[in-house]
Amino acid sequence: MKIQFDPNLEYQRQAIESVVDVFEGQETCQTNFTVAPLQYAEQQSIPGMETNLGIGNRLMLLDEDIHNNIRKIQLRNGLAPSESFSSKDGIHLTVEMETGTGKTYVYLRTIFEMNRKYGFTKFIIVVPSVAIKEGVHKSLRMTSTHFKELYENTNFDYFVYDSSKLSDVRNFATSPDIQIMVINIDAFRKSFTDPSKADKANIIHRAHDRMSGIKPIEFIQDTNPIVIVDEPQSVDTTDKSKEAIASLNPMCTLRYSATHVEKHHMLYKLDSVDAYEQKLVKQIEVAGIEVQDGHNKAYIKLLSVNNKKSPITAKVEIDSRLRSGSIKRKAITVKSGDDLLEKSGGRDIYDGYIIDDIYCEKGNEYISFTSKSDILKIGQAVGEVDPDEFKRIQIRKTIEEHLDKEMRLRPLGIKVLSLFFIDKVANYRSYDENGNPQKGKFALMFEEEYQRAIKKPKYQSLFEGADLETVAEGVHNGYFAVDKKKDAKGNEMMKDASGKTAADEGAYNLIMKDKERLLSFDSKLKFIFSHSALKEGWDNPNVFQICTLNESSSVIKKRQEIGRGLRICVNQEGERVHGFDVNTLTVMANESYEDFAEKLQKEIEEEEGIKFGVVEEHLFANIVIPVDEHNSEYLGVEASQKLWEHFNAAGYINKKGKVQDLLKNDLQSGELNIPDEFKAHTPQIAAVLKKVAGNLNIKNRDDKKKVTLNKAVYLSPEFKELWERIKYKTTFRVDFNVDALVQKCADEIKANLQVGKARFIYRKAKAEIDRGGVHAEQVQETASVYDSRAFQLPDLITYLQNETNLTRRTIVRILSDSGRLESFKNNPQKFIEQVTAIIQKQMRLFIVKGIKYQKIGDEHYYSQELFDDNELFGYLHKNMLATQKSVFDHVVYDSDVELEFARSFEQSDDIKLYAKLPDWFKIDTPLGTYNPDWAVLIEVDGKDKLYFVVETKGSLFTDALRPMEKAKIDCGKAHFKALGNDVDFKVANDFNEFSGEYV
Repeated sequence: MKIQFDPNLEYQRQAIESVVDVFEGQETCQTNFTVAPLQYAEQQSIPGMETNLGIGNRLMLLDEDIHNNIRKIQLRNGLAPSESFSSKDGIHLTVEMETGTGKTYVYLRTIFEMNRKYGFTKFIIVVPSVAIKEGVHKSLRMTSTHFKELYENTNFDYFVYDSSKLSDVRNFATSPDIQIMVINIDAFRKSFTDPSKADKANIIHRAHDRMSGIKPIEFIQDTNPIVIVDEPQSVDTTDKSKEAIASLNPMCTLRYSATHVEKHHMLYKLDSVDAYEQKLVKQIEVAGIEVQDGHNKAYIKLLSVNNKKSPITAKVEIDSRLRSGSIKRKAITVKSGDDLLEKSGGRDIYDGYIIDDIYCEKGNEYISFTSKSDILKIGQAVGEVDPDEFKRIQIRKTIEEHLDKEMRLRPLGIKVLSLFFIDKVANYRSYDENGNPQKGKFALMFEEEYQRAIKKPKYQSLFEGADLETVAEGVHNGYFAVDKKKDAKGNEMMKDASGKTAADEGAYNLIMKDKERLLSFDSKLKFIFSHSALKEGWDNPNVFQICTLNESSSVIKKRQEIGRGLRICVNQEGERVHGFDVNTLTVMANESYEDFAEKLQKEIEEEEGIKFGVVEEHLFANIVIPVDEHNSEYLGVEASQKLWEHFNAAGYINKKGKVQDLLKNDLQSGELNIPDEFKAHTPQIAAVLKKVAGNLNIKNRDDKKKVTLNKAVYLSPEFKELWERIKYKTTFRVDFNVDALVQKCADEIKANLQVGKARFIYRKAKAEIDRGGVHAEQVQETASVYDSRAFQLPDLITYLQNETNLTRRTIVRILSDSGRLESFKNNPQKFIEQVTAIIQKQMRLFIVKGIKYQKIGDEHYYSQELFDDNELFGYLHKNMLATQKSVFDHVVYDSDVELEFARSFEQSDDIKLYAKLPDWFKIDTPLGTYNPDWAVLIEVDGKDKLYFVVETKGSLFTDALRPMEKAKIDCGKAHFKALGNDVDFKVANDFNEFSGEYV
């Protein structure tokens, strides 16, 4: 198996372009190198000896140019604009991408784009741990062929820094090709200027004979590398780490993470909410195991302690009697001397539990009681059900979830994996005195529960020909680091792995290096037990279940936990398989799903800075406003601030931007109060506000329901007749007038191309000297053209050919007819950027206008029986509507617009039957596949039958659809027109608009 990479994912391209465009206007430069001399000139006292070790990346832009570029990028991405910018302390840029959306791929491809556009060649990826280092190295190996194919076999080298292989550093500095170094922050964080401590510094900071007496770090510094920091919240949050990053002498520093602590000039943000809404990660479902009526023992759990105020207090969870007489588990605050008999509502089982000591030393917090021997540390409890039995149930339910998904997904070529988090290695595996591995209690529990589950008749098809008595041993394993040092008795001791030291490196090799084998049906391993300290650095696209078996209070964070399984799954061909019907991550939590969702939301708010239910002043800035038939612009920051002030005055939001109930009510009733100057854009504004007022969609596992066929509709002659009209496939060709395209592109270039030469900024100040000191006041500032011809002109025609796929002859015609070729000599890169953008924009319009579809024939179609083979799941009260006229007994809707259409279809007397078209019903287009929303049969006056395919669009797109989406819809219209079966294709925002088409 080889994992495939899609180079055309729009959100990834946006992230890449957001970084690359920071340097718009930078000329493409050829990199010059000087091989390092044998010794420094001053060391050998040789006059005139060259001391440069190599010149790598060179940035020619002024601060104001970079600042303007940053603000343009932030505007189009809907981010707060940076008020100021200075490169004095370095160029620091931030990209935020939710875990599982391809962050590593994005920054690796950004490297190639920056090389292609600007000629930059030196890149260093700084990581926090061995685990992430291995993950990045693995990604480079996996994408190597992909990038060579994508970038015309551009030469590049990558390596993981190894202090024993310093020749790699010399090659990094002197090679003219793209160089990518992956290095752990710990490998260069220690540097000492004190000669007496030199031997304690990292090797990279020591002078070496093998490096001509030069420090390896100096080779790196002279290349002016672009530094990419992966997971900066774990890399450069300390002064020492910041100093270490700065010591690399970076041209700029790019930071990529889902959870930034410090945010420098945010360029692109794909947060967890965006990722879920766009279905770029798996849907999450949470399975919680709760104990009912288990209140027969005194249950006490220590949640926290607090010594910030007097008296010292603790928060504990107990089972308390309510006034109604029922028992409810709740958290209460107690101090020394409090009697839990009284706090519990007089429950006798708490007799003797009087709080004695509340101890608050960090890492050793506990409470004790005056007449009981129990001592509780944070997270510990007395009176619970048998913890081992609780873990056994978790394991059992995880296995059942796994097997259910395996039954459904294996026929699709998708291997299902499950991940168990544990906090003690010995609970899964231990070693006897001879070093032989022994199964821990979790391993034994798993095998017992697995043997029990696979004997159920419904799973028999998964195990045909297998020995059910031994199959359990091969499907599970664990990856842990082992410290072979011996204790006082000479026994080997187990060490819990942190993944941060060199000693741990071998523990993760299987995870990092054999991902494809793990995803293959050839590998028996399906259940992975891992240490709970495994955080960033490892994930797998086919993890569908995550079960937390932690026993201590040091539990892994929710976002780190679910992050291991958020990626969209792949099949045996290595291809991503999209859709929430396939991609659902089940979290087997050791708490209720409400608590899990509440804590997850809190973590997102804290770590991502998302303010749920808060309208920010720049929120409406990137709403698209149509200018004319072909052009549009953004609403802008100033207009967004006006709207914010209006909503605040109207009582929709408070002074902090918090959404009030009045706004929610008016959004629901459709009576939104909008200023007159913005009324034309009400649908877009309302859609943005609805998104902010919504909640993160975490679903209850117990509400999940399988959708079944409505046989009365499915087998009816009317549905068969409808399906016979829309089931056929088509092929397409693009046929447009090349002369017209050439003329239009040439005219646009002639009219709109703005390419200025590089500039010098001259500032003059008047100096005065008095007793107060020296004063300087600027009196003059002028700009002068930098008319250098020292650069080599790039191959303009080849570049534009690669970007547009037009023939060389067509490109030459466009450029000649434009009459603007002289501008190319003034500023080649800026000329290329603008001409490329102009041609691509015009081509999009011509492609849609010139596309022609043709029915392939009667033998190419989507069989009606595919509905019967399709397994579809939804969530009651969340995204399901019970139906009578649909081909399924429920409609699983993706938006409020689809919900309203489904309700209207059910209520309208004219609608005979309808179907929400499944994901497998696809129409090929030049821009990727397209899946319309509805197929509808209408009966007018009881006799005339009309057939429609309907595309529903939310009000956000009423005035201005995104170009890609609009083009696909146009292709859909052409497809159904080519079928010639009297099927009308309609795009509608609401049912009334649609019904007006046939009344």
